[in-house]
Parts: sequence; structure tokens; C-alpha cells
Amino acid sequence: MKIFQVINVRWFNATAWYALTLSRLLADAGHDVITLTQAGTQSEKVAQEMGLKTVSVDLNTTNPIRFAAATKHIIQLVRTHRPDIVNCHRGEGFFLWGLLKLLGFNFKLVRTRGDQRPPRRDVLNRWLHAGVADAVVVTNRHMANYFLQRMRTPGHGVWLIHGGVDTDKFRFDQAGRDRVREEFGFAPNDIVVGLLGRFDRVKGHKETIEAIANLAQQGLSDIRLFLIGFDTAITSDQVEAWIDDFGIKSITRISGKRDDIRDCISALDIGVVASLWSEAIARSALEIMSTGRPLVSTNVGVMPDLVDPSMLVQPGDTEALASTIASIARESSLKNDVLAAQKRTMSQLTLDEFLKRSLNLYRRLLDED
Repeated sequence: MKIFQVINVRWFNATAWYALTLSRLLADAGHDVITLTQAGTQSEKVAQEMGLKTVSVDLNTTNPIRFAAATKHIIQLVRTHRPDIVNCHRGEGFFLWGLLKLLGFNFKLVRTRGDQRPPRRDVLNRWLHAGVADAVVVTNRHMANYFLQRMRTPGHGVWLIHGGVDTDKFRFDQAGRDRVREEFGFAPNDIVVGLLGRFDRVKGHKETIEAIANLAQQGLSDIRLFLIGFDTAITSDQVEAWIDDFGIKSITRISGKRDDIRDCISALDIGVVASLWSEAIARSALEIMSTGRPLVSTNVGVMPDLVDPSMLVQPGDTEALASTIASIARESSLKNDVLAAQKRTMSQLTLDEFLKRSLNLYRRLLDED
């Protein structure tokens, strides 16, 4: 198949990760994949580092002259490459691709919604998704329900494809665990709780710090906190200020930017996703679960699709977060049940399954002609 993956995402966020991972899987499977990126962005850089064929198109512009030039560029690309599938991972430019399809360009149009913010429910947007796009891919059940119930998209046009994780790369490594725990001063019997994610208010670092402080005050003397992340929207100084405010500096470590993420995850005893909203795709959750660490999470975005219900709490509820962490730390039978449930979930979220489900969609669309 000839496939355009439209990835005009500025940052290398979960949406870009999903799109570029899919692009690489398709290319490795022998398909002709071109990724259309925004010039000079992090996502374009990562695409090039992955060895993908990239073409930069300025789909994010609001300048009429530049948008006209981008439109001309896209028409030239379509005429030259004649894609079978065009998969848009962002809303900017989606209308343009829909217009080209209506004008007779012969490709199947897929809109992948990897953003937790719901699309507007106006008449034009409903028509674009239900009447112009050949399929809408969503990455969690909450968004699937929104399209079915609020956007009135026909059921046959909505596909739930969660994504996948490299289970060969993200697997428990005892040597890596021992090395990282020694590096950061964690003793063998310490219960290390970790949050993996960029420093951003949405990720719930402050709430996690408060929950661990509550557990330490309640007498869980061997509890430790490992924040695997680095500065983005929030600085390390701000995170360290929260740590000082809650009085857990002596039991908390911050990783900074690391290349050995698998080993850092392996160093944990319990993983946490404390996000206050978002998590439409939850890359870090997949990596933690694939590495065989029990996961406690807020019930936002895709997390109810992935995590055992007993391990879900309301966002911002630090008492429930602390209590759930304590339960998994103290009850070995509960921990074993959670790990068994995660193993079943992860068997359906491998890269092979991600590719298989995406190809099933593309082939079905092409078989309809």
C-alpha cells in the first residue's frame, strides 16, 4: 500500500509517538509510507531519526498565502505518489484533505483522534467525520463513545485502536534494576514508587508527592519516590519546591533525562499515572505495564481501558492515591492479581497487534471499492 501519514504535530507528544510508531511499523512491513510533517518540529526530527521518509508541509499556517502554497504542494504530492490511504493525526488540514477527496482524488481518508479533547459537534465537523472521512480511529473507549453518541458517527466508521508497545524492549531487567537503585540510593527492601513522565502540571507530580508524603507520615518508613522525568512545562526547581513543602526530600529522587528508561522502570516496585486529565494514549502506562510493574492510576482518558478497576482513583484525590499505593505495597495477593490482569491486557497491546489492527482497517477500506 501507498500511505500518507499526516503528522503535523509540533512536539513529540503521545499523538506524534503513536503516528510515528505506526509509520515505522508499516514501513518495516514493506508498505510505501511518507510522513507529512511540520518543518523544524520535534516530531519531524524524530521521524527522520527513525529513518522514515518525510516531506514537510505547512498545514498549521493561518496565513492565506502560505496555506495556498501548502495546498498546491499537497496536490502535487497526491498526483505524484497516488496514495491509497491518507491518515490525518491532527485536525489542522483535515478539512483540506476532505475537500481533495470530494474533488475526486482517489484515496481513503482516515482521521486518527489521539487527543483527549473532544472535537466540536457543529454540523460541518459531524459531516466531515461521518460523511467525508472513510473511518475515524480513536485510542480509547471514552472517545469512541463520544463519536458514536455525540458526533453521530456510524458505528462501522469508528475504530478503536489503542496502539502498542515494544514488549521486547520494555521488559523487566534485574541487572538494570539493581544498577539504577544503587545509583539513586534505594536499598533492596525500599518500596520505590515511580511516576514516568515529562514535568507538566497535567501529569500530577504534585499530587503524587503529596500521596507519598501521606504514606510516610502514616508510618510506611520504607516508601520511596522516584520521579523519572525532566523539565518541560514545569521546571525541576518547581518540582523540588513541592518535595520540600511536603517534607520528603530525603526519600525522593529525580532522574533527569535518561536513555535507560527500561532500567529506570525496572527499578520501581509500583508505577503511578497520576494525570489530572488527558492520557488519550498513555505511552508511559504501556511501558510500565510491559515491564511488569503494577500500576496505580487516575481514571482519565484511556486508563480505564488498561488498568485493573481496583487500581483506579479519581484525579486529584491524593488520599485515594495513597491508599491504593499502600494496598498494592502491603498485599502480595493483590499485587499478583494486578500483575496477572496487566499481563492479559498487554498481550493485546504489542506492536504486532497495533500493526495488525491498523492494516485490517486499511485493507477493509480498500476492499470496499
